[in-house]
Amino acid sequence: MSQPLAPVATFTRIAEVWIPEGDHLVHGGGAYDGAEGLSDLSGQMSFAKGEGLPGKAWAEARPVVLKEFDGSYFKRTEAAKEAGLTCAVAVPVFAGKTLKAVLVILCGDDADHHGAIEVWEDEGSKLVLTDGYYGTAKNFEAISQDISFAYGQGLPGGVWAASTPILMRDLSRIGAFIRAEAAGEIGLKNGLGVPVPVPGDKSYVLTLLSSENTPIARRFEIWDARPEVVGAEKKALRMDGFCALEGPLWPKENPPVDAVSASAWQGPVGQVLGSGLPEVHQGATGLPKGYTLMVALPVYKDTELTHVVAWYL
Repeated sequence: MSQPLAPVATFTRIAEVWIPEGDHLVHGGGAYDGAEGLSDLSGQMSFAKGEGLPGKAWAEARPVVLKEFDGSYFKRTEAAKEAGLTCAVAVPVFAGKTLKAVLVILCGDDADHHGAIEVWEDEGSKLVLTDGYYGTAKNFEAISQDISFAYGQGLPGGVWAASTPILMRDLSRIGAFIRAEAAGEIGLKNGLGVPVPVPGDKSYVLTLLSSENTPIARRFEIWDARPEVVGAEKKALRMDGFCALEGPLWPKENPPVDAVSASAWQGPVGQVLGSGLPEVHQGATGLPKGYTLMVALPVYKDTELTHVVAWYL
C-alpha cells in the first residue's frame, strides 16, 4: 500500500486570481492555506489599474515581484505578515492586447529555506534581470544582477528562444544553468521558466527556482495546447513534468493522473483550456493522490492559448 506524501513546506503558500471587471480587478478565487484573515479581506477587495500588487501588474503590463510588504504599495500587509508570507509575484495574463487575469502567488521562506523569483526582460539582444526576490541568498542575488542571457542561453534564454515553458532539473549540476555553482551553494535544485507575453515589443521571462528544503511546489507539469500538436480540438498533451521531492519521474508511490491529455472543461487543466484563465484548484478531487492544491497558468502566443503550466502542493 502506498504511503501518503510527507508534509513539506513549499515556497508557494497562497495563490489567487484577479479578473478584470470594468475598470477594476475583482477577486476570482484563491487558496489561502488556512490564512482566514487574508482570505476574508481579499474577497472583499478590488483593485483599480495601478493599485496594489494586482493593479500594478495590470498597469505596467509585466510580471511584478514584491520583495517585502512593509512600506510597500501592498494593500493587505498585516494579514500577509500574520500568515508568515515574505514576498509575492503578480503575473498578468494577456491574450494579445486583452488582459484576461492577474495571477498572484504569495510565498514564504526563512534564513534556512531558499527560493528565488526572477523576472527577465529583453534588451534587444539579451535578457537582463529587471526584478527578483532572493531572500537571504545575497551572493546568488549579486551574481544574478550582474549576468545577462543571450537568445537561447541558460534557462531564461532557452524560454525566450523557444517561446515555451521549460523545466530544468538539478540546477547545481547541469551545464546549461549558467549559475550552477552559486545555485549549489544554497541548495537550489529545480527551475521553472515561463514566457510572459505582454502587449508591445518587450519579452519577459519568469523564472521560479526552488531548493530541496523549500521547493516552489512538490510537483510540476507543462501541457502543450498548440494546434499544430493537438489539432483543432481544445485539448492539451502533457509534454513534461516531475516530482520535486519523491525521486524518479512519476514514481509508483505517487502516480500521475491516468490521462496524459486534457480536454476543455474536464479536470483542473481542462478548466484553464475552457476558460482561458488561470485556475487555483483546492481539494483532492481531480488531482494526483496526495495533493490538495494546484495552480495552473495559461500561456498565450498572441491571442492563442498554447501552453498550461501547473504546479501542485
